[in-house]
Amino acid sequence: MDLGLSDKIAVVTGASKGIGLAVVRELAAEGAKVAAGARHVQVLEGIEGVTPVTVDLADPDGPGRLVGHATEEFGRVDVLINNVGAAHVRLDGFLSLSDTDFEASLQLNFFAALRATRAAVADMTKRNDGAVINVASVNSFFEPDGGVIDYGAAKAALVNFAKSLSQELGPSGIRITSVSPGPVATDLWLGEHGVAEAVGGATGEGADAVRDQMAASMPTGRFTTPREVATIVALLASPRMTNVTGANWVIDGGLVKTV
Repeated sequence: MDLGLSDKIAVVTGASKGIGLAVVRELAAEGAKVAAGARHVQVLEGIEGVTPVTVDLADPDGPGRLVGHATEEFGRVDVLINNVGAAHVRLDGFLSLSDTDFEASLQLNFFAALRATRAAVADMTKRNDGAVINVASVNSFFEPDGGVIDYGAAKAALVNFAKSLSQELGPSGIRITSVSPGPVATDLWLGEHGVAEAVGGATGEGADAVRDQMAASMPTGRFTTPREVATIVALLASPRMTNVTGANWVIDGGLVKTV
């Protein structure tokens, strides 16, 4: 299927690993020109159609600089993928978290996307065309425990923001959607200091046991791959999906059992 992304100009945040890197590769393979932003961009160098941009997206000016780089180099932004984010496992309970902890999570998981969206939409409204896709999380609405309470709150804000903004911008031809993955085989879950290692160390079960227990909780019996998430992102970015807006697409291997 031709997704119609050839020569589209895309901006991807948090582009150097995991889901973000998979999204960059998927969009580039579809013929898009991609401005890929991250703090460390070595892995992005040499990918055809990709312009690496070194940027700290937690810096209030960072998202705008990234979008500005794309508009200066390519003349416009057609697609924005708000992917940057991070989760820290909170093993000591709610009372151990300070305002600063919540603020840091909101800055990276919500405000970075808000700022990038503001910059991109300012350009998209000139043409009454564009797509913004947010990589959220099932933790935006599904909380099996409070271990990522600040992350879940930030992602919930992101999904709510996307839904609200889709109502305003839909008549202008600008689509805002979200993708909410469950556990994905990335460093956030499976890497050093990831969720499995943190929980496994705290409980004494070990990272492998935690990983296997989580996989078993999903009917598919496995973690989602980054490319599977990237495939949905690329589809939502496609002009073939121009009547899809405000939606939150879940890919979780059947983890969430409720409607």
